[in-house]
Amino acid sequence: MITKRIIPCLDVRDGRVVKGVNFEGLNDVSSPIELAEYYSKNGADELVFYDITASHENRKLFTDILTEVAKKIFIPLTVGGGINSIDDFDRVLKCGADKVSVNSGAIKDHSLVGAAAKRYGDQCVVLSVDVKRVGGRFKVFLHGGRIETELDALDWIKKCVDEGAGEIVVNSIDTDGVKGGFDLELLEKVCDIVDVPVIASGGAGCIYDYTKLFKAIPKVDAGLAASVFHFGEVDIRELKSVLRSENINVRMI
Repeated sequence: MITKRIIPCLDVRDGRVVKGVNFEGLNDVSSPIELAEYYSKNGADELVFYDITASHENRKLFTDILTEVAKKIFIPLTVGGGINSIDDFDRVLKCGADKVSVNSGAIKDHSLVGAAAKRYGDQCVVLSVDVKRVGGRFKVFLHGGRIETELDALDWIKKCVDEGAGEIVVNSIDTDGVKGGFDLELLEKVCDIVDVPVIASGGAGCIYDYTKLFKAIPKVDAGLAASVFHFGEVDIRELKSVLRSENINVRMI
């Protein structure tokens, strides 16, 4: 039985972890270095580090902070934000990342996913997609949900997996920060069209949301969240204990 992963997400702006609702109204939370170390020691299976304004501000990711985060943890680290080229992949991998998450950079350069997968392997390339319902369709958005594209989210995800993306993070803008549960409709549609790991992101508000997610869509590999972990609303050790009691396979420490 495949082990389900629980993944905290550090949304970093100006060197601090922040969190908002529906990608808006960002508030300061904590130091990314301190939070990363805490999660590494307290049951997280992996960690995601997003420099959330790098693409919007047209700059490189904060590698100094990233390097310090990587030194403090002993779990896999996925890094994204301002990844627009193979050189950007190389730079963050050298800072200690295990996997690289690409979002807007792949839309700007449709060859990036394939080129990165060829050089570093599919397992290193994570496609992160910000998705929102528009006129009954799932559309791809850029720059933290600020800009709507013409891309159909399901078509885009399938194309990138075919080109070598080894993992998909599905960020539902509709449910982000609302704490009403994961976007099960969207996630099920994604799982139906790809055969790589799918990470659910956006909407977790309580432990029940995770049990509902993994039972409703067994193909989902992981649940990612930010504020419920940052503010202590969900304790990862307790979450895993409940999941195990529900016969959902998780790694215990």
